[in-house]
Amino acid sequence: MSKINAAVAMVKVFEAWEVDHIYGIPGGSFNSTMDALYKERESVKYVQVRHEETGALAAAADAKLTGKVGAVFGSAGPGASHLINGLYDAQMDHVPVVALLGQVASTAMNYDSFQELNENPMFADVSIYNRTVMTPESLPHVVDEAIKAAYKHGGVAVVTIPVDFGFADIEDQEIATAKNHKTGVVVPAEEDLNAALPLIEAAERPVLYVGQGTRGGFEAIKAFAEHFSMPIAAAVLAKGIVPDTYENFLGFAARVATKPANEALAVADLIVFVGSDFPFAAYFFNPEAKFVQVDIDAMKFGRRHHTDVSILGDGTMALKRLTELGKARSADGWLKANQQNIKNWHDWRRSFYNDEQRPLRPEPVFKEINRIAEKDAVFVTDVGNTTISAIRHLEMNGDQLFTTSGWFATMGNGVPGGIAAQLTFPERQVFTLSGDGGFAMAMHDIITQVKYQLPIINVIFSNDSFGFIEAEQEDTEQKKFGVFLEGADFGKAGEALGADGFTITEYSQLEPAFEAAKNSKRPVVIDIKIKNERPLPVEELKLDPDKFSESEIAEFKEKYQVHGMPALSELLK
Repeated sequence: MSKINAAVAMVKVFEAWEVDHIYGIPGGSFNSTMDALYKERESVKYVQVRHEETGALAAAADAKLTGKVGAVFGSAGPGASHLINGLYDAQMDHVPVVALLGQVASTAMNYDSFQELNENPMFADVSIYNRTVMTPESLPHVVDEAIKAAYKHGGVAVVTIPVDFGFADIEDQEIATAKNHKTGVVVPAEEDLNAALPLIEAAERPVLYVGQGTRGGFEAIKAFAEHFSMPIAAAVLAKGIVPDTYENFLGFAARVATKPANEALAVADLIVFVGSDFPFAAYFFNPEAKFVQVDIDAMKFGRRHHTDVSILGDGTMALKRLTELGKARSADGWLKANQQNIKNWHDWRRSFYNDEQRPLRPEPVFKEINRIAEKDAVFVTDVGNTTISAIRHLEMNGDQLFTTSGWFATMGNGVPGGIAAQLTFPERQVFTLSGDGGFAMAMHDIITQVKYQLPIINVIFSNDSFGFIEAEQEDTEQKKFGVFLEGADFGKAGEALGADGFTITEYSQLEPAFEAAKNSKRPVVIDIKIKNERPLPVEELKLDPDKFSESEIAEFKEKYQVHGMPALSELLK
């Protein structure tokens, strides 16, 4: 039988699984795999990042945006340990990622060798598969098993490779099992669907809440909502599934949220909870509401709210079938009040589109982003107040894509996610949206965008503060400490790194900068100096006259410039 280099055989496993790029930084303990990546460079592209964390966050973003496994590597010791943050992001958002770890030669292991690290224990918690390769012959097999495990469990698979094994020759035989890989959906049981119908029929204040499990299912969501006259709310990671300006879409719940969604969920008497594991339900959902939960994972039933009817199965299929089986609900005062509430919300936030205050508000910036965004644009937002602004002000059309670091909520994910998005969708327009805190953590990899000629539009909202945490310190009535940042000119920094750079300090500069960004063929960095003002705290609204005094409401409205937005309770009267 003919021979093949073990590392090349391993890379061919990636080829079989249609992994076309992998992120990382070379190291001595990874040289055998680097040699294989060079030999197979026409099929699996090596993407050089400037920090392994960038590579891991980008691999996670690949998986979030496509559903396909992301791939990253780190050399022994520090290269491997740098991956941890991005791998936890993948784990907590339940997406498939394979991480290859370099290791010293098998003959040097357990001799306290230079950069030798016992890597298995370090990655035990973050992974659903964690193996050290024991022979050259097993190297491609272990990687094939890792990819299967990542797909099966929606998580991180880690493979540690002693460097000498990758240089060895092994028998050339078919190893990859990609051609036999199957996926499918769980069909909901009719008896479970029928059990939900009486709750829907009896409800007076129903809300449909959707998560990532409904991706690609907007037509089913829309048909269900209109058949049963239900307003819709969504998880943040589900942004973009429902067009933001759809008349029945209330937005998002909790703190990274909108006023209409929080108000409706707080008083709903039925919540149909589909394809989500929203962790803040206990704080923002009416605890007395009846609850119908649809999920492909039975472990999630009852985790976030007492569940009256559980439906094991695909969310989109369940919504379609419930629409077919259930009696239509006529549009009533509940639906119309919620429709008016979301209309008022959009009118209010758009009222600041032309506000010329200095430093700027975020709304005029999003007016420009929405103006130049192409119909299939991809948005990657970093974590913090920028996330709040993005979910409120990006007017996505249903064909655009959005992602962020959801459960792990790690700062610095914007720039890496943009790299992933542009590599995966080279013909689509890509935006990254970051605060000055998050951008400073990842700005070194603007160089990567430049190196690979990725025309990403990187927008930075600079307010010289970790604003999201500053608001938390305000809420706990403690001294604001450690949250204020030294400012920098990120536009000039972007230019120094090889991108087109703009620094915006006034309203009149916005349109020219974004027009230039739209037409640029290079990475663009737009640093916008915004006022350090807290976004409207929809998690603690003081607008309901049944709960707050006239003076409390007036003070709240003045502080946050609220106008034309009565409470839902008033709209229901």
